[in-house]
Amino acid sequence: MDQSLLVFVTVAEKENFTRAAEELHMTQPAVSQYIQTLERMVGTKLLERNNKYVRLNKAGEIVYHHAKEILGLYTRMQCLVDDLMHTASGNLSIGASYTYGEYVLPHIIAHLREQYPLIKPTITIGNTKEIAELVASHQLDIGIVEGDFKHKSLHIESFAEDLMFIIISANHRYANRKEIQISELCEETWIVREEGSGTREATEKMFAKFQLHPHNIMEFGSTQIIKESVEAGLGITLLSHWAVRKEISLGTLKVLKINGIPVSRKFSLITQATQFHTKATEVFLDILRKNEALPELNMNGY
Repeated sequence: MDQSLLVFVTVAEKENFTRAAEELHMTQPAVSQYIQTLERMVGTKLLERNNKYVRLNKAGEIVYHHAKEILGLYTRMQCLVDDLMHTASGNLSIGASYTYGEYVLPHIIAHLREQYPLIKPTITIGNTKEIAELVASHQLDIGIVEGDFKHKSLHIESFAEDLMFIIISANHRYANRKEIQISELCEETWIVREEGSGTREATEKMFAKFQLHPHNIMEFGSTQIIKESVEAGLGITLLSHWAVRKEISLGTLKVLKINGIPVSRKFSLITQATQFHTKATEVFLDILRKNEALPELNMNGY
């Protein structure tokens, strides 16, 4: 591994030579020397420096982006070689979109840790687009996303079905209706996720399928905030059954019974398009494909 790249990335992320030196257990002059060596090799300055901060310039941003990929590839190579002689162990970086990451993945990780205690998982939560970009740049081993997704340089595999329901407050005027026509919901305030979210994609597909054109839409960047807002009576929403199973069980949220609902979508795995994976990655993928660690659901008849 090129030590200069590791030092450069650390300085860029710490924005300070002293803090970078502490992180790397090096002296500050040694850090400066590595940076100077890299700048000579690249042929230009990479950092803007003054007494208050150290920041990347335009050339530095380019080098930083590729350095992260190179370091990620080196770590992956070393893990693959180590795996030839050892059982599944080591670090496993997992990215997941919000629904799966917040409401399903913790159960999967608990099962993984029980079966393979030497694997050390780290979890990154983001929307579908963000997770895919992190996998593509080798910063994540595995991504788990919602809905339809395509990427020319990644392997994408559907592995589980997700059912999505229209959710209302227990105090909503439709809460005790046995059936309702979806056209009646046009005047409701709909609370939706942000652009780039798999849940937002599913909501827009549902609107198009039923030719529903809501007059009032509120956009929130968190499923938890949406649930709290629906409970408070601010509006209605479309959410995964995984996200609302506790609230449905407690009776604070209710499912609207509408013909054509629930909406079905897929959870998908994203990995590098390669036949080589660490043992930690392989065993985790196997657990996901078998769906053996999923918790039981209680959707009151659904």
